[in-house]
Amino acid sequence: MTETTPSFWVVIPAAGVGSRMRADRPKQYLPLNGRCLIEHTLDCFLDQPGLSGLVVCLSPLDEWWPVLACATDSRITRADGGDERADSVLNGLQALTSLGADERDWVLVHDAARPNLTLSDLQILLITLQNDSVGGLLAVPVRDTLKLAGPDGRVSSTPDRSLFWQAYTPQMFRLGALRTALSDALVAGAVITDEASAMEWAGHSPRLVEGRADNIKVTRPEDLEFLRRR
Repeated sequence: MTETTPSFWVVIPAAGVGSRMRADRPKQYLPLNGRCLIEHTLDCFLDQPGLSGLVVCLSPLDEWWPVLACATDSRITRADGGDERADSVLNGLQALTSLGADERDWVLVHDAARPNLTLSDLQILLITLQNDSVGGLLAVPVRDTLKLAGPDGRVSSTPDRSLFWQAYTPQMFRLGALRTALSDALVAGAVITDEASAMEWAGHSPRLVEGRADNIKVTRPEDLEFLRRR
């Protein structure tokens, strides 16, 4: 690509426990090809020419992070995570402000357990959105037929799958706009499942940027096995 990659900051919310993995540690610390998941995830961003800094939001009781080599990397700042993803991201945004980030700077929020982000997808996202008025997210069109379930557990309808996309990360928004959207949504008690949903709640329409389907988030043991076989 010949386009200039814009500068950006990264926030990695990583305070969850990943209970569905049925493991002895948070899923971001599970081994993958000789290193743990979060180390692979961080590698997706470190050394990229546009990176201004990266914040990892961790549980204050996290005992696994300090023993990793990346814990002493000067490009990475640790911040406390919160009870929910939105709380962790807000803490990360505040940490970026303390590091000198501007309200108009781009922030990419990425899942700690999504280690298979390719450089090409990262560049496509950055270049596509660098002049966008709102921002957006990597996503993949739904491939399979969808079924809407009724309260009795039976199919009530089959929606048009061409209207649906599966939301991935990174999700890329301006620091100030994202912080305001998250803060206001939490105060209002809105259900916020990702950064895009907070921006939607605030009245914005994030842009969908098609990425690779193998940019998966590890949520179950079989996801980790899939990545180990690659």
